[in-house]
Amino acid sequence: MNKDKIKRFDFAKKPHTPYPWLTWLAENIVAWPYMKRRGAVLHKHNMEALEGKPYLMLCNHASLVDLCMMLKATHPYPANNIMTLEGFNTYTEPLMRGLGVLGKRKYVSDISLVRNIRYCLHELKNILVIFPEARYSLDGCTSFLTESTGGLIRMLRVPVVMLKIHGNFVDLPQWNKHSKKSYVEADMYPLFTEEEVRSLSVEELNARIEQEFQYDDFAWQKENGIVIDHPKRADGLHSLLYKCPNCLSEGETDSTDDTLTCRHCGKQWFMETDGSLRALSGETEFSHIPDWSKWERECVRKEIEDGTYYFEDEIRLETLPNAWRFYKHGKGKLVQTPEGTTITGTCYGEPFELHKSAMNLSSMHIEYDYLGRGDCVDISVLDDSYWCYLTKRDAITKLSFATEEIFLAANRKLKETARQKKEETV
Repeated sequence: MNKDKIKRFDFAKKPHTPYPWLTWLAENIVAWPYMKRRGAVLHKHNMEALEGKPYLMLCNHASLVDLCMMLKATHPYPANNIMTLEGFNTYTEPLMRGLGVLGKRKYVSDISLVRNIRYCLHELKNILVIFPEARYSLDGCTSFLTESTGGLIRMLRVPVVMLKIHGNFVDLPQWNKHSKKSYVEADMYPLFTEEEVRSLSVEELNARIEQEFQYDDFAWQKENGIVIDHPKRADGLHSLLYKCPNCLSEGETDSTDDTLTCRHCGKQWFMETDGSLRALSGETEFSHIPDWSKWERECVRKEIEDGTYYFEDEIRLETLPNAWRFYKHGKGKLVQTPEGTTITGTCYGEPFELHKSAMNLSSMHIEYDYLGRGDCVDISVLDDSYWCYLTKRDAITKLSFATEEIFLAANRKLKETARQKKEETV
């Protein structure tokens, strides 16, 4: 297999306004029925002055519901949005291009994407939709937000709108493939005027974005009395809640129907119809699912801080250099330490190694049982994406937490070093 002969995805290709007939089909065949089944409600606040004008819309990201709500929010005005290549692979490149979708790789800086975003806003005069979290939420709460969003907004110099969706996660968590068809609502409102974009610093822009992106879908469900009585509502929950708070074992939890069980100590938790957990015996350590996942993250952070964190696994390696085919490369190895993440193996018939240092990988795209092929992580460079299917059971959530905590620790150290040097020169 000659990698030089493989056609790569053309990220520089100019996008266009979505074809009206394709938008009509997407809205009427997919989005409207999808929203109707969930009794979806969209609340628009103070949007009159922006009707028909180009602006940047930021949206939280938890499930496929988001894309349908995005179409509902921007209708009847044309909007371009951004999607990673696996989405192009699933739905085909011609269809995505026809809908005006911009392609990208996750957690890779690409000047072509920035140019195309500017083109959509300033030349096509369309709405441009981005999901700053860059991936689906794992626990119904805010995912990792990069500091680059504020810089992008400052550079674009257009008004910014927020689309904040509730109920999108509890309807269809990524670790649970059963759609509950439960109630969804969203609020759409101006976040920054053009004048604020020009006057506020990048730090001030990021601070407000971080504040507006705070959400907790399980808390919203309980506060609003949303009952989800699907018989398999806890299926897959063990992928998120991989560490038992009773015996502290990892990778020993399992979930079936409405119950989570630790195989190591035998303790069980029942998932109530309001989304909370209740231990079937003894203490309920965490009744709120995000509290459990937050504790898991804190445990990972401690391992990184005390130098004991280490992950290694044999992987099945595939690559996605374009939008139409995954290439299989056999077995490889993935290693992660507080210094960074390394993939080794054979790619396109040649020995291969990819190392991402702590500061060069801010977050990690993970997929629970991707298309029925297993749990995997995706690490990208400009011209390729490396999909690593793990051998170890229920390891990808911890890998995700660790990647972000490793980056944050390195970032703190870098800023502290810069601060000390600045003080020395004063």
